[in-house]
Amino acid sequence: MTDTSARLAALRDELARQRLDGFIVPLTDEHMSEYVGGYAQRLGWLTGFGGSAGSAVVLADRAAIFTDGRYTLQVREQVDGAHWEYVGVPETSIAGWLAGAVREGQRIGYDPWLHTRGFVAETAAALADRGATLVAVDANPIDRVWHDRPAPSPAPVTVHADAYAGESSAAKRAGIADWLASQRADAVVLTALDSIAWALNVRGGDVAHTPVALAYAIVARDGTTDLFVAPDKLDDAVRQHLGNAVRVHDRAAFAAALGGFQGRRVAADPDRAVAAIFAALDQGGATVLALRDPVVLAKARKNPVEIAGHRAASIRDGAALTRFLRWAEDACAAGGETELSAAAKLLAFREETGCLLDSSFDTISATGAHGASPHYHVTPESNAPIRAGELFLIDSGGQYRDGTTDVTRVIPVGAPTDEMRDRFTRVLKGHIAIATAIFPDGTCGAQIDGFARRPLWEAGLDFGHGTGHGVGSFLSVHEGPQRIAAPNYPGGASLEPLRAGMMLSNEPGYYKPGAYGIRIENLLLTVPVAVAGGDPDRAMLGFETLTFAPIERGLIDATLLTPAERDWLDAYHRDVLARIRPALDPATRDWLAAKCAPIAAG
Repeated sequence: MTDTSARLAALRDELARQRLDGFIVPLTDEHMSEYVGGYAQRLGWLTGFGGSAGSAVVLADRAAIFTDGRYTLQVREQVDGAHWEYVGVPETSIAGWLAGAVREGQRIGYDPWLHTRGFVAETAAALADRGATLVAVDANPIDRVWHDRPAPSPAPVTVHADAYAGESSAAKRAGIADWLASQRADAVVLTALDSIAWALNVRGGDVAHTPVALAYAIVARDGTTDLFVAPDKLDDAVRQHLGNAVRVHDRAAFAAALGGFQGRRVAADPDRAVAAIFAALDQGGATVLALRDPVVLAKARKNPVEIAGHRAASIRDGAALTRFLRWAEDACAAGGETELSAAAKLLAFREETGCLLDSSFDTISATGAHGASPHYHVTPESNAPIRAGELFLIDSGGQYRDGTTDVTRVIPVGAPTDEMRDRFTRVLKGHIAIATAIFPDGTCGAQIDGFARRPLWEAGLDFGHGTGHGVGSFLSVHEGPQRIAAPNYPGGASLEPLRAGMMLSNEPGYYKPGAYGIRIENLLLTVPVAVAGGDPDRAMLGFETLTFAPIERGLIDATLLTPAERDWLDAYHRDVLARIRPALDPATRDWLAAKCAPIAAG
């Protein structure tokens, strides 16, 4: 746990100088990104929290950090309870907490470049009801006291070739132009970094694990585009790739450019564009259309080239993971390995492919009780030895030019208990239920989320996160709009219709606090399915499994599997063996063959 008390005191002094009685600190950047560059890690700097979702509120006499159920254990390990109250969301919102904490006449500050318009409206209303005021700051007070704050990344922008993208940037921008015409809009403001990367077929290195560049874009009704990015990030090859239809401006000029749409209809996404953007458009006389970014759905439905690329990346990644699993089975049992050493070994196996560009997120390398925190992030301070009698969970992924991977496996160190085998098998049954699901085209993820939970529910158990998230194509490992989740889990329900070409994760789990965690994760592709005897006018969908690595047979209680579930597992393991065996050395091939042998009936 980092001692952050001096930072909290310095922020309170700065708030007093600005005549503010409090300040709201989100974990995001001016693009509403999930993962942010070091310069934007204000919440982590202030509190010590290392999770990927959270917020804080600092008042003169109290402070609170807000996290969801995925981080219940982690936030208590990393954030000092002597200075911070732990508040769970969505049970308690920031607006609701503030309404009970402020006094009449108080002024609570916020950075309008870090919050959505909806959040600002909700919070302002809650404060007004208590006689307090929400105040937009011109300069973030944390930046004034964070004296060694990193500068934004200088990483260059690179071209993402059509051979990987499957569609030219010109064609993508023409599609956006068609959408603008359908909405009777003159332009759309793109603020999500992965939307800009996808639309322009470029990539970057400004955010760890996500190949994007810090930029804004405004696409006009004729498809021409104004790109706002640090000019020194672009070399001649990138400028030539962008062409004359993309006008390049300094990123610092973006805010002023929003004032140039007097009398024009401009679309902006209320979930992805911050409050400051809406305010600037309003003040400039634009008619603002609050519409979802048109790239979001187009990006989610992968084209044939992207699908083929991901299949190739999956085989490469699965072979690296299989080599790691064989190593870990022996090395962890022998002793002397830790969470950090295991994560480093897996990274080395991926690097040996010669194609790895980055991890797709910070590897979750968690043994024993750490595995019970679904988004645990190992640090030198928390690094634990991997001991006999524990379950070791490793959730990881790679960024390759042709695809983004995400996979979770669990390894027993020594003999697992009967309870561990029972829980693992129930998670496997839920995983199979999703993998084999058939549903009408347009079904949403919230409707099938319960398939993964039923085997656990039948034993009075559950897990506190969504079952699946969308995945990008050499982009964000967490990509919307599709997901598989129920309404009462972090992020809310997924009401986005599932369509062919969407990729999702399939990752049910079980977590026993203080003991162990279990999660089995593969990536899936949504595909059309023909059902014999079905209504010929009703299009049906199912899933193709994209991830290939053995599922630990030593943790499976075959007596809990139905014949159909055993058939699925055996068929999956046959596919694993057929697809990745050629990429392995002879000894690992023999090990994999044993791991993929048919499961005997219970």
